[in-house]
Amino acid sequence: MTNAAGSKGGSAKVLKKPVQKKKYIIDASTPSRDKIFDSAAFEKFLHDRLKINGRTGQLGDIVTITRSDDHKITINTNSHVFSKRYMKYLTKKFMKKHRIRDWLRVVATDPQSYEIRYFNISNEVEEEEEE
Repeated sequence: MTNAAGSKGGSAKVLKKPVQKKKYIIDASTPSRDKIFDSAAFEKFLHDRLKINGRTGQLGDIVTITRSDDHKITINTNSHVFSKRYMKYLTKKFMKKHRIRDWLRVVATDPQSYEIRYFNISNEVEEEEEE
């Protein structure tokens, strides 16, 4: 009789997957330099609102949130507990709460990061001036 590993007798060894570490970056440098976006308040918002296993405010050792001097928020996680899309959702929720959603948008720059940019309104202004 053979087991799942193909050898006779004994039990098959179960291989554990290595812990997946994810790193998400939200770059808010442009609006923060213009004093429109408060990155310190956004960091606190993420600490308070980020849900881990259905509970908010209890990040523990699973998630660490840091803010750099150039207004980049870095979220490091030891396991895949939430998606990148969830980061975008929380960012948009913060912007809506502070009434800056009309001027800023969240754009994916690469598979691990988002950037907060201004809407392109220069084309609309030029069209209005021509009329």
